[in-house]
Amino acid sequence: MTNETSVVDRAKGQTIVKLLRRNAEEYADLPALTSLDADGEPTLTWAEVRREVAVLSRGLADLGLTRGDRMLIMAPSSPEHLIADLAAVHLAAIPCTAYATLSADQIRYVARHSGAPVVVLQGMDELKRWQQVLDDLPKLRHVVMIESEAVPAGDDRFLSLAELRRRGTELHEAEPGVFERVQAGIQPSDPLSMIYTSGTTGEPKGVVLTHANAMHESYAIQARHGMPLHVPNIAYLPLAHIAEREVSIYLPITLVGHVHTLADPTGIMAALGRVHPQGFFAVPRVWEKMVAGLKNMLANAPEDRRIALTQANELLQQGYKLRNAGEPVPAELAEKIAVTDRTVLAPVRQLLGLDRLVFCSSGAAALPVEVLYFLAGLGVEIHEVWGLSETTGAVTANSAKEFRAGTVGKPLAGTEVKVAGDGELLVRGPLVFAGYLQDDGSIKPAVDEDGWYATGDIGEIDEDGYVTITDRKKELIITSGGKNIAPTRIEGLLKEHPLVGQAVAIGNDRPYVTALIVLDDEILPGWAAARGIEYTDATALASHPAVCQEIESAVEAANARLARAEQIKRHQLFTKPWTPESGEVTPTLKLKRRIIDDRYAAEITALYT
Repeated sequence: MTNETSVVDRAKGQTIVKLLRRNAEEYADLPALTSLDADGEPTLTWAEVRREVAVLSRGLADLGLTRGDRMLIMAPSSPEHLIADLAAVHLAAIPCTAYATLSADQIRYVARHSGAPVVVLQGMDELKRWQQVLDDLPKLRHVVMIESEAVPAGDDRFLSLAELRRRGTELHEAEPGVFERVQAGIQPSDPLSMIYTSGTTGEPKGVVLTHANAMHESYAIQARHGMPLHVPNIAYLPLAHIAEREVSIYLPITLVGHVHTLADPTGIMAALGRVHPQGFFAVPRVWEKMVAGLKNMLANAPEDRRIALTQANELLQQGYKLRNAGEPVPAELAEKIAVTDRTVLAPVRQLLGLDRLVFCSSGAAALPVEVLYFLAGLGVEIHEVWGLSETTGAVTANSAKEFRAGTVGKPLAGTEVKVAGDGELLVRGPLVFAGYLQDDGSIKPAVDEDGWYATGDIGEIDEDGYVTITDRKKELIITSGGKNIAPTRIEGLLKEHPLVGQAVAIGNDRPYVTALIVLDDEILPGWAAARGIEYTDATALASHPAVCQEIESAVEAANARLARAEQIKRHQLFTKPWTPESGEVTPTLKLKRRIIDDRYAAEITALYT
């Protein structure tokens, strides 16, 4: 069941619409969608979800949405968001979630490029930015507002989701067969969704994925991790991110899971304690903040408790590192680990809501190895993955049975990965997307004549098949001395220290490497309190000798693991976080290096004076 042939066979001929129908018929009364934001946490069963999809699909068709049309959604994670997305899918239209942090200018670009005739918005915050560009969007005909009170008066382009649902209900009840006929014509090769890239190196591109792409990804992930049916998870990251779409829409439909939606990602720690999910995906920043918070709690715990937890963590790390090296864990040590885990660490995991995990992964960027080790010492083993929007998410993945810390694992079933002559990783197989959306609405493939897609990532594949990502091809630093340096490795080492929230390595066309470092303003107050340092604000504390010395130590620790040409010679400290709103990072928290270079040109110049 877990070999490559079975994955290909199981995915063959499947579509999201077929599986949703299966769920509604065979698992009708099982829970499918729960809102953690609504009073009483209302839950829809699989039969109810498909009914809601059918109703909204008829309503959207009444607005003129049809096969091949794009539909943009700008809203946080919610049952309404997921149902609207699937309703468009059942019309063979192409839903696309736009990041909620887009500026008015970025909204104009995405809306004009997609040519979407219908958009779905959450409320007033989104509406204010869209209203600035509505008159520049000649193809946009209808705007659906999830929050009814946000519908502007006197503008017939707008209607509420409730009104759309009312219209759709009337149409569906009058002719229920229409919905079934339309969705029956959808094929695996048909587009399923579109995702706009972050635009770190230019204008965002519309990545078009098919049902076949998503089906293969879902079955391959299930096979790699041995995931059971009916896994509960939390949908909290932006659905504009391919990983969140896969783990919170496509995988749950495939595995008849139970999705709990959470609109505000900052509430994820509390949500974990409410849901106790079996599946959980997080970007590195979430894991880093979790570990930093746990270390702060540990520093403030009573001495006996602190010692017990520290020793337990070190013991489990010892076993993990042996398994990571492919070495057996001695029976006596294994027994000691089991007892310690059960008596000391299991209650901690239960308190955090991490006690039922069977699938736990990290992606989108490299996870610092020290973070991975600390969590393994808690009994939470993170399996890193690697992939892109263009590969429907994960191409490679570690698993509980096969893993190697610091790598992103082995290729998933049915997928090929190879290294080109210049070190770039190439991918071929059923996960590779249909192509990029063009201005005229066509879809242009982006593979070579042999079917290989050039990922833009630089990496290596070891003799056992494990893939390691070293950097982005377009982000390599080339010093004035001609040295090629991977900045993400330097930045990852710096971020292993809990006080370092963000970091960027500088050095292109310059004689040596420097760094801009941003303090973690969430960790800083607790760190100061544990050392008896008065905290007023981050800016005031940034010049405190203890903080300066701590950052110096972080730089020295990173340099100790870097080659001489890679080592940081000087650094500059900042306190204001880089956010998508402030512009230094993308919505997926990737560094916008060109903007950082321009914005901090004076500070960077000073580092080389």
